[in-house]
Amino acid sequence: MREESFEEQQEALDPHRREERDAAVLELAGRIRQKGVLLTGRETSGQLDDLMTAIDRFEAAVVARGGDLFVNTPFSDQPERPEFVIPRRLTGEDAEAYASRINAAAQRLERADF
Repeated sequence: MREESFEEQQEALDPHRREERDAAVLELAGRIRQKGVLLTGRETSGQLDDLMTAIDRFEAAVVARGGDLFVNTPFSDQPERPEFVIPRRLTGEDAEAYASRINAAAQRLERADF
């Protein structure tokens, strides 16, 4: 007899758990897309969470340096400073590598002396 995983046990206790989890993933993906970040649709919930964490860190670094998040978007024709725009996702780049690049860009801003 196979032992149930924790998630299977929780789904048995709450039949709506999967629906709630799927809705949370959709909401998070929507928030990430609003930031101008391209998603493939194959990202896991953990990868989406890592991307959002990296994006939040990057945006906090931009604000700390006096940047305006409404002017410095991937959609901006003329951002204040190019380094205040979140890096674009490269073709074929996996979510982990992209989150790592966003974190590296945030770290550069955090250490920058403008």
